Amino acid sequence: MSFLHAIILAIIEGLTEFLPVSSTGHMIIYSSLVGISKSEFTKLYTVNIQFGCIISVLVLYRRRFLQTTDFYFKLLVAFLPAAVIGFLLNDFIDSLLENVTVVAITLLLGGILLVYIDRIFKQFPRDYDVTFPEALKIGFFQCIAMIPGVSRSAATIIGGMTQGLTRKQAAEFSFFLAVPTMAAASGYKLLKTYKTIQSDDIQILLIGNVVAFIVGLLAIRGFVGFLTKYGFKVFGYYRIALGLLLLGLMAAGVKLDVV
Repeated sequence: MSFLHAIILAIIEGLTEFLPVSSTGHMIIYSSLVGISKSEFTKLYTVNIQFGCIISVLVLYRRRFLQTTDFYFKLLVAFLPAAVIGFLLNDFIDSLLENVTVVAITLLLGGILLVYIDRIFKQFPRDYDVTFPEALKIGFFQCIAMIPGVSRSAATIIGGMTQGLTRKQAAEFSFFLAVPTMAAASGYKLLKTYKTIQSDDIQILLIGNVVAFIVGLLAIRGFVGFLTKYGFKVFGYYRIALGLLLLGLMAAGVKLDVV
């Protein structure tokens, strides 16, 4: 993986991690199009640059992370389903990270859902925080995002809306839940592969995380305002168009799977 590809992947991660369009799916698509190999470092890099996005959440919502202990316990409850299922299915999930067909199908199906999601769940403002049972249910929704192309952000936001949260409330809880989830995924991947890291790789990882942090800051600020005002339709149409494009290319004989 070249330095340029690493920077572009970090930009993609920062832009798409908090949008309901699947950051993993977009990185898989880009890697396929430019021919990035499926080396251990590439897999590590695409997971590890989530650290930069984690810091962007902590910076923007630092006051929310200085709340009562209930806040942290609720995040822990919401995180547990993904921690258990992710640990048990780690190898299977890794194998899906190379499959563009899975990404195309989930982008398409998820896009159709997002087009209609605002009609399904009406907005009812509430002035109380997420409860423990609601946090657990949102945590199970997050597990769906282990399938590449689903989008962790979309899964958790939709999970929040099923519990009566507004779009903004659901999006912000999704950001908060991203912190323990991505920290665990990044840390676990680093622990498994740190012995294979070369000295040059460390520099790429550091720069990639800085880029993901800066782009993530901008993406979060823009997304909350856009989602509150316009809803999910635009993201749904984008996912549908991208999914159909990928399926069309593969039907035409273009090989897109990572090699």
